[in-house]
Amino acid sequence: MSSRTMIVGLTGQTGAGKSTVSKIFVRKGFELIDADRVSREVAALGKPCLEELFAFFGHTIRNPDGTLNRRMLAKLVFTDQKKLEKLNSICHPYIMEEIQSRIAHYAESGKHLVLLDAPTLFESGASDLCDVIVSVLAEPERRCQRIMERDGLTVEAAHERMNAQHDEDFFISHSDFLIRNNADLAQLSSLAEEIADKIGALYEN
Repeated sequence: MSSRTMIVGLTGQTGAGKSTVSKIFVRKGFELIDADRVSREVAALGKPCLEELFAFFGHTIRNPDGTLNRRMLAKLVFTDQKKLEKLNSICHPYIMEEIQSRIAHYAESGKHLVLLDAPTLFESGASDLCDVIVSVLAEPERRCQRIMERDGLTVEAAHERMNAQHDEDFFISHSDFLIRNNADLAQLSSLAEEIADKIGALYEN
């Protein structure tokens, strides 16, 4: 059995069901680093990342209490590729620093399997930290419906978010395992558990 910590990157298309897969991996014994949560923490009130965002995007993304208006920021970046790239260039270094700190903590604590749940795993460079990459994919119609229900968006806004990501072929060619979420929760759970077990077996070997 290996004594090192295995980092498993979990990513995929928006609306594909990645959050559900993440919960299943945690139930199977994986420690979780949630990059979305990290991104919120590094851009919290008083953090230097937040000040950089205000400096570039202006105060239309500032709430009355001084916190980040994430909905307004999303509206700006998902319709403008250059602004999205700028957002990433500001946030990703802070996010990466915190992720590496958490990985080091788990390694020092003797944890063997760590799941890095990151929508922008490749864009941020966090994929370089991973030993194995799992991507969750789904049919466009299903994804659009899930995004609309989850975020309260119009069809147009949902498609803007979908189009801002890599296409399916990219995820296929850059992943070690794929989970296709085109049926019901029972099938998704079964697929996710099977892959979690396979990764656990890889670690054991």
